[in-house]
Amino acid sequence: MSDIEKPNAARSMRDERVRIARRAMLDLPHIKPLSDFAADLRIRYGVEAPEFDPLDGGIHARILFLFEKPGPMTSSLKAGRAGSGFISRDNDDPSAEATFNFMAAAAIPREDTVTWNVVPGWNGTRKITGAELRAGALEARNLLALLPRARTVVLVGKKAARASTLFEDAGFSVFRSWHPSPLVRARWPDEWAAIPRRWAEAYASIIAHSG
Repeated sequence: MSDIEKPNAARSMRDERVRIARRAMLDLPHIKPLSDFAADLRIRYGVEAPEFDPLDGGIHARILFLFEKPGPMTSSLKAGRAGSGFISRDNDDPSAEATFNFMAAAAIPREDTVTWNVVPGWNGTRKITGAELRAGALEARNLLALLPRARTVVLVGKKAARASTLFEDAGFSVFRSWHPSPLVRARWPDEWAAIPRRWAEAYASIIAHSG
């Protein structure tokens, strides 16, 4: 793996060479089924569903981090400063940077994780409708069928947490955490700072079960 492909720093997706290298990895066996899943959502919903990050675990992941909705920096089509086209902890925005740092603080191996959003596509607004949430939660359940090793879901943010019953009823271990956004940091700094501890608890439950 070249230096460009290594997950060595937050916000590395700001570098076009990094984005090009990640796109070249989308046909790798661990990520191709997830790339096909995202492509299908784009067709059926007409939204800009981002690519999964090939540096994460792909279909081998043991824990799904389900956020709320892609932000503008997942979009490679928006005007102005283009995003990466990926849902990634390496994106060039504050929430992604916090996610990168919190994953490191929680000591969660990247190859054990996969990241997605309960509302899968960016559609030009951060607002989330009830219909989007319901449809997205069902699609997230479809995603879990592609992750045979994942029995744990971390719902990141209040809106993502509204999908908890769906996963609990399906037999998954469900954890909830605050969202690592600047808004949460500004309004609820203690809760924001506690996020990595909660994520570590979720991962520890996997280790305990597998041991």
